[in-house]
Amino acid sequence: MSKTQIWLLFIAIGAGTFLLRFLFIYLFGKIAMPDRLRHALRFVPAAALAALVFPALTHPAGHLDLSQYNFRLMAGLVGAVVAWKTRNVLLTILVGMTVLWILELFLGANNGRPFVQL
Repeated sequence: MSKTQIWLLFIAIGAGTFLLRFLFIYLFGKIAMPDRLRHALRFVPAAALAALVFPALTHPAGHLDLSQYNFRLMAGLVGAVVAWKTRNVLLTILVGMTVLWILELFLGANNGRPFVQL
């Protein structure tokens, strides 16, 4: 493929993506949707975020890791509880990151041996 063909491909894909999203947004206000569909669409952002975050928590090294040494999963679970109880995004991020840092600091990332000796 030449450079011109690659750039034309990028432009075509960008235009197609823009049109698909623009038409959906434009038609969303023009076409009457059933209430069930409108209600179901409210959950799309949360489902997309979960699809991005879940693999990062359960597969940190490229394979499934549900052990107690998967600190990302542990911090994510604590963050999920905080999010469920408080519904505060900033507090959820702060608590989750703090738990992750504390786990990594005291339990270490080297096969469960403590990084800091108490």
